[in-house]
Amino acid sequence: MRKKIIAANWKMNLNYAEAMSLADVLVDSVEDLGHSCVILAAPFVYLRDLVSRIQSHPDFSIAAQNCYSEEKGAYTGEVSAKMLASIGVEHVIIGHSERRTIFKENDLLIAKKISKVLEHGLIPIFCCGEDSTQRNAGHHFITVEQQLSKELFHIDKTQISEFIIAYEPVWAIGTGINAAASEIQEMHFFIRQKIKEAYGIKFSERVSIIYGGSVSPKNVSEIFNCPDVDGGLIGGASLKEDEFLSIIQTMSSLFLKK
Repeated sequence: MRKKIIAANWKMNLNYAEAMSLADVLVDSVEDLGHSCVILAAPFVYLRDLVSRIQSHPDFSIAAQNCYSEEKGAYTGEVSAKMLASIGVEHVIIGHSERRTIFKENDLLIAKKISKVLEHGLIPIFCCGEDSTQRNAGHHFITVEQQLSKELFHIDKTQISEFIIAYEPVWAIGTGINAAASEIQEMHFFIRQKIKEAYGIKFSERVSIIYGGSVSPKNVSEIFNCPDVDGGLIGGASLKEDEFLSIIQTMSSLFLKK
């Protein structure tokens, strides 16, 4: 059975007190999730304290929003996977569209980051997805297939089953515009088929594929009812405790029925 996941991407938001308070509320409010988990992806400066904050809840873990591709050295301002592992971080978001577009991260750099994350026993949350131009041109499948093949499929098959893949259509991130449930399921199925072609059916069925792109309490049930959707990577709604708790509750109730 694939793990069901709700991941919060706080991006560059919340001051220290707000971040700790939100984490405390979530940990205190969420009961046993069974085969599901909640991942909090926070700014680097909060990670160590958040690791301590969530230790009492076995269904929570902490993610970094990025890391560098090298082990150590003269890379001012960067943080390595080794450093993250040393403070108890378990996951790292790699390849987010904002890293690709704003910081110009390319296929080679993303592939190197994935290898380095795995080297230190961390679990990547690998983001892929097309922009509006690629979608409107009908190139969305080509785009995602290229991201998978160039950035992800260099790893060993024994490692792929631990991955979390986040499909995030760039045109739906932070825009309030959401892909239709049929479009989401179509792409999630496509991604799983590509994993099957590369690694075999056994491994494709183990990979959790989650959706990100303006997920809210209003649309979460429809999205999570898609058979190949295993959860969500939540942006803006993860900063609001009531909305995020509602999404977690919906996930828990829906996935317990599957």
